[in-house]
Amino acid sequence: MTDTLRLLVPGKPEYVRTVRLAVSSLAGNAGFDIEAVEDIMVAVSEACSNIVCHGIKGSDSAYEVSCEMLADRIIISVVDQAGGYDTGKYKEPQAGALREGGLGIFIIKALMDEVNILSEVGRGTQIQMTKYVSG
Repeated sequence: MTDTLRLLVPGKPEYVRTVRLAVSSLAGNAGFDIEAVEDIMVAVSEACSNIVCHGIKGSDSAYEVSCEMLADRIIISVVDQAGGYDTGKYKEPQAGALREGGLGIFIIKALMDEVNILSEVGRGTQIQMTKYVSG
């Protein structure tokens, strides 16, 4: 059996913290250690911030965050219904050419065990992140 929590989040930066707190609480209750909880919090924050900054537009826009709790992992999906981008054009940052911004996806992939990104220009983006409980 899977427990799922779904949040419909206003597309404003001040709600990213609320999502982080909710997801970190779930992860802590699911048995993740503090380091894994912090990794999850940062990854979720980056995914939400990407959507707020690059995806949705307008004060009445919202996005969805869902968290599936399984016995051995948490699967977090952050989904918007606007924007979108060509995932084929994404390039991993190079160590010698780091710049401010543009590191969100790189950070998410570094912190989570599995990351899947589905995006269609004009339709939206889904970032699905999985973290396994160690031990």
